[in-house]
Amino acid sequence: MDNTLTREEAFTLLKKYNKEPFHIQHALTVEGTMRWFAQEMGYGQEVDYWGNTGLLHDIDFELYPHQHCQKAPELLREGGASEDMVRSVCSHGYGLCSDVAPEHEMEKVLFAVDELTGLIGAAALMRPSKSVMDMEVSSIKKKFKDKRFAAGCSREVITKGAEALGWELEDLFKKTILAMRSCERQVQQELDNA
Repeated sequence: MDNTLTREEAFTLLKKYNKEPFHIQHALTVEGTMRWFAQEMGYGQEVDYWGNTGLLHDIDFELYPHQHCQKAPELLREGGASEDMVRSVCSHGYGLCSDVAPEHEMEKVLFAVDELTGLIGAAALMRPSKSVMDMEVSSIKKKFKDKRFAAGCSREVITKGAEALGWELEDLFKKTILAMRSCERQVQQELDNA
């Protein structure tokens, strides 16, 4: 997959359209999570592409929430992103705000973990540690069943994402927790320095 942006260029592009710390934190978390999955799944050569796509997946959400995944192609192309990346970013909104289906394994991971990182992040904030470092899969299973908890995180999308990857939900939860642990400190450092 064609990665035309450096990480620095991708982060600068993100910050051009996103100022809210919450949105920047989500972008950084999805980036780190995607980098972890790229390594774990044997796509080490594409780790920057996976990470940059995760970083930019919600590029249009803060300014254009009602045009999510519709405005992204224009913003990404203006910023120098490849057509592969435009397609991949649009695929994460499949069935909600986009008709671009996730096909590549990376796109399926992004589709599955975008909503799930939000759910896990919300659950982490409820813990005394405010961290995923001591998060257990059993906690996420309980939060997942409670539709009122982090109600904005679509359980249907998470379930479809696991199915598209051929994984059990519990496996997706476990891997995503590990992925978020791998980047939690770095995300916090970047937020502190932003």
